[in-house]
Amino acid sequence: MIKTNFSTSPAFLRPFLARLTYCLLAAVLAHSSAAIEKAKDPSLKKEDGPALSQPLTVAWRYNTDRTTDLTPAADTESVFFPLSSGVLLALNTTDGKLQWKAEIGGDFSAALVADERSVYAATGYTTREEKNVHGTLRALSKSTGLTLWMRTLPAPISGSLVADSVALFGGSIDGHVYSVNKLTGQVLWSNQYAEEFSGHPEVVGNRVYFGSNAGTIRALDARTGQVLWEYKTRGPIQGAIAVKDNMAYFGSGDGNVYAFDEIRSKVRWQRRTGAAVQAVALVENGVLASSLDNFAYLLSLNKGSLIWRQQLPGRISSRPVTAADGALFTPFSTDAAIVLNLRDGKPANTLSLGEENSSAADPISIGHLVLITTPHALLAFAAPSSK
Repeated sequence: MIKTNFSTSPAFLRPFLARLTYCLLAAVLAHSSAAIEKAKDPSLKKEDGPALSQPLTVAWRYNTDRTTDLTPAADTESVFFPLSSGVLLALNTTDGKLQWKAEIGGDFSAALVADERSVYAATGYTTREEKNVHGTLRALSKSTGLTLWMRTLPAPISGSLVADSVALFGGSIDGHVYSVNKLTGQVLWSNQYAEEFSGHPEVVGNRVYFGSNAGTIRALDARTGQVLWEYKTRGPIQGAIAVKDNMAYFGSGDGNVYAFDEIRSKVRWQRRTGAAVQAVALVENGVLASSLDNFAYLLSLNKGSLIWRQQLPGRISSRPVTAADGALFTPFSTDAAIVLNLRDGKPANTLSLGEENSSAADPISIGHLVLITTPHALLAFAAPSSK
């Protein structure tokens, strides 16, 4: 902390010292703020996962016939694995052994998210008196699985949940988007639109981004819900959104990948693919797009120029895991995950799943592990020496 004793300074120096102290404090705060924003922006984090192009084998497997299409949440200690009928498992990240089991009830309606204290889950349920499906949002203790708070909603949150240091964000099938206090479950703000939400929002800095089934992407102020900008495409926006350097990259059901300039509030470029684009991810040399035409595309960040495209053996509906040496995809209707080299798009590795894949859950990377959901198991892959 900077302390200045103005009372012992000559009078003519006091204004100068005051300005100097303010400037020093402002510089310190600006540096701290920049560090925090960098840590919060997933596109700026250093890759610390396994080398995807190197041999990876099954480190552990948790078998179940109740897997879902929803992506697990994980940290270095636990993997939070959503099953059908509202059953949530906490598995040890190191060996896959069960830590706890929570029977929430209903059905999970969105991918989970976790922080240092809690794991957050959205479910849908139907009452006997009504035919409409309602929603719940709850926080569970990461260590015990006990519910810390629960909030009921008019309709289920769909797609996935995201969080920053203060709030949870999610969009529902009745057109609501929500900001909810992580500690208390109190709704901080909500907006309603005449369109459904079932996609994967993204929060970067003080902005949260939502894509709708009607094809609209909106950037909202994360603290107030105020619309900062919006853009309409010709197809649903249901996949992940990537943001870097005031540019938002996203795919649409109209078959295009878009790059939206947030400063100029207009599209900088768009690139056509052969079918609906389900997900995009930022990598060091461009933006990686997964399309339902069975191709993966790598496009340049500045102009959207095609660097390479590579056909995969099945439809790609999930977001890939990326590392410095490659990107891992989990195509439908094949029994393997495929790693593509990011330089030229050529296959660099294959991970056998042991069964034909039909899960839309995203593969994820945590520490030295890659976690992949299949119809009957959760698989953890690692380098052979990391077992």
